[in-house]
Amino acid sequence: MAEARKARAVGFNHVALEVGDIEEALSFYGRLFDFKLRGKSSNSAFIDLGDQFLALQKGRTQPADGSRHFGLVVDDKDAVRKALTDAGIQPLPGPFLDFLDPWGNRIEIVGYDNIQFTKAPHVLRGMGLTHLSKNEQAIKELAAKGMAPN
Repeated sequence: MAEARKARAVGFNHVALEVGDIEEALSFYGRLFDFKLRGKSSNSAFIDLGDQFLALQKGRTQPADGSRHFGLVVDDKDAVRKALTDAGIQPLPGPFLDFLDPWGNRIEIVGYDNIQFTKAPHVLRGMGLTHLSKNEQAIKELAAKGMAPN
């Protein structure tokens, strides 16, 4: 008997973070990032990330994250570093630009140019980010998978 076909995971639609308060979370993340708010209620908010989104959900009760984190891709990593400094937020020790939000969610900041992840040209155009490009190593990684940008 043939094995049943498995669905192939193709990407993320969204990541959900639990926070203590939606308005405080929007204020906190608004000091660090330029974003478009898709919608909100008293218990949740949705921040557009091009063809994906970040969901903020009220109700965090667990302790701060240790090594568990997610990587947030940005167009300008240095701008985030400066925004963290301006907000009095100390990045976590280590080789990456990681920080904890006020509720203990650990976020790693990753530059778009340095990853083997790419947005389709029409998505970049819709985000007003057609100027973004990849560095040589990221292009090699994408090419090895048959995904190098034109």
